[in-house]
Amino acid sequence: MSGVSPLTLNRLSLYLRCLQELGAEGVARISSTELAERFGLSASQIRKDLAQFGEFGIRGVGYEIVPLRSRLRSLLGLDRERGLVIVGVGSLGTALVRFPGFNRDGYRVVGLADSDPRLVGRMVDGKTVEPVAALGALVRRTGATLGVLAVPSAAAQGAYETLAAAGIGAVLNFAPTQIRALPGVPVKTVDLRIHLEELGFLMERPREGGRS
Repeated sequence: MSGVSPLTLNRLSLYLRCLQELGAEGVARISSTELAERFGLSASQIRKDLAQFGEFGIRGVGYEIVPLRSRLRSLLGLDRERGLVIVGVGSLGTALVRFPGFNRDGYRVVGLADSDPRLVGRMVDGKTVEPVAALGALVRRTGATLGVLAVPSAAAQGAYETLAAAGIGAVLNFAPTQIRALPGVPVKTVDLRIHLEELGFLMERPREGGRS
């Protein structure tokens, strides 16, 4: 499993969402071609991705929605509950606390922490903001396994290391900086600014193409 690319994992999440939509419609079975045509995907890519994890489809018959959906949920760790601790409860952190995706389908925000004494002790969505210095106790008490960083860039590396020392197994980083990961504690950075700049680049291509 360690050799699976991030792009493949992203596509597994996409396939799962497609299967959940199909299941809600009462669809019991679908071929890779039908799945690709309906959701704008690649049939060959679907078959290639799923083949890395076993035999799911039957040639000429297709994939059974329920067992494939269950297998993907297991592969993505959604068949068990994972507690999240959010570090940094400013405007972004507060929005993440209330983000539905962090409180359903296997994930749940169980703790909040901040280094700002003006925020410590406040209630956010029914949870008390605790000091970063108490992260170890917070993780042990809640059983959290995932950390989410919504801190300034300068504080991100230190906050990550504090989470790792507290026993967190993986970290999602929203700070616009790259973090030096420690062995056994993977980190995924979500830098929204990068995506905006990528779109800006793509928007300029047609204009440049028309220039002499």
